Amino acid sequence: MIRDLGGILIGSLLVNNFVLSYFLGLCPFFGVSGKLQTAFRLGMATTFVMVITALCTWALNTFVLVHAPYLRLISFILVIASTVQFVEMVIKKLSPALFRALGIFLPLITTNCAVLGLALFQTSREYGFLEGITFAIGGGGGFTLALVLMAGLREEHELATPPSVMKGTAMTLIAAGLLSLAFMGFAGLFGSAA
Repeated sequence: MIRDLGGILIGSLLVNNFVLSYFLGLCPFFGVSGKLQTAFRLGMATTFVMVITALCTWALNTFVLVHAPYLRLISFILVIASTVQFVEMVIKKLSPALFRALGIFLPLITTNCAVLGLALFQTSREYGFLEGITFAIGGGGGFTLALVLMAGLREEHELATPPSVMKGTAMTLIAAGLLSLAFMGFAGLFGSAA
């Protein structure tokens, strides 16, 4: 049974955004969202990892772990760690400057709870192949969107002159809270999508 792919995409991109609705993946959200370019590139790397994770999750659930559901979590972690190692090697080879800019946050995609959450949500919702890939693209796009929006706001904050009590971390947390509230409003527009 194939569900509405558009609903799954919009749901994971806006309504049920991993960062701003489920509060998963907050470490890179706060840690890498200082510069727009770095945030976008980490978002793309995470989206790639999410798509590969969704593909492997579907294959594992369909062919390998049918009679061994107790092995799902460790299998998902193994797939995520392998994919992140591959992405890390490619980025280090193709763009050493980006590799240095991402720093510790690139290997931390392995422990990014948004990626693991994707695998677990996909399994619990019993998504098929197309649904899982759509969910991963939407989830990765939503993750990237949250990082880019926060990076844009943080770059603007550098140019502003807020009161001293509001500078730095306080302003970042207030902006994150307002972004989260704005994304919660999408639930009213689209109903209960995915």
